[in-house]
Amino acid sequence: MDLSELGTFLKSRRDRITPAEAGLPPGSRRRVPGLRRDEVAQLAGASVEYYTELEQGRGSQPTVQMLTALARALRLDTDERDHLFLLAGRPVAAAARGTAAYVQPAMLTLLDRLDTTPALIITDLHETLAQNRLATALLGPPVTSAGPKASFVHRWFTDPGSRGVYPVEDHAHHSRVLVSDLRAAVARRDHDPVTRQLVGRLRRASAEFAQLWASGDVAVRRGERKRIIHPTLGVVEINCQNLFSEDGRQRLQFYTAPPGGPAVEQLRLLGVIGTQDLTGGPDITAPQVRSAS
Repeated sequence: MDLSELGTFLKSRRDRITPAEAGLPPGSRRRVPGLRRDEVAQLAGASVEYYTELEQGRGSQPTVQMLTALARALRLDTDERDHLFLLAGRPVAAAARGTAAYVQPAMLTLLDRLDTTPALIITDLHETLAQNRLATALLGPPVTSAGPKASFVHRWFTDPGSRGVYPVEDHAHHSRVLVSDLRAAVARRDHDPVTRQLVGRLRRASAEFAQLWASGDVAVRRGERKRIIHPTLGVVEINCQNLFSEDGRQRLQFYTAPPGGPAVEQLRLLGVIGTQDLTGGPDITAPQVRSAS
């Protein structure tokens, strides 16, 4: 572990990122070329004091979770992320296993530019990593659970309430598609412990999942027409498309209205409504990025 070099590296990465690139308001009278220390700490979910110690080459060895959060906050590419882990004395293999918490910088950059359509970034296990304000308005805030419950596939087969976003008559279709997509992810990940445990839990918890898994069907979920139930707009029939990362473990999922369909006006209204509670609660339209649909 080289804390001094780690601090130097963190500062160099911080200096090169603008607030806009990190999804933060630019502000005024800034005295640094890139992000401030407190902004990096905020994005990584760390205290300012802890992050300052790291940059100054002091403090304890950062955990894998903290390194992953810093890599996300600083928009590090894969080589930079691996270098960060090596400087901190953590095995690079741990960085690769942190995919569920590490968002590909190119995908975050693209998500930042999709401000007129609902969009989110998920893993191939359907864990939400980041989403824009319109995705929150359409689908609700991202789940903050860790472990298997972070996966929408797990919640779909173990928590009946998670199915409320889709009409009941569409549930069987989504069950089949989710299981087929999960099988592809398991093979892609070479049956790693995370996917083995997820499949094992679901086979024990859900007879429906066990039956579908036994079918052997496999198909990557690339795009389809969906019907989504919105509490204010009613049923929104919308196109869902996915753009995949190079390793296939992450996908940028975005929703568009079929030309001439009612969803065109519904999406326009969605931008007006945002995520406000129409009964009088506050509007919570800020973009949401998670360390881990």
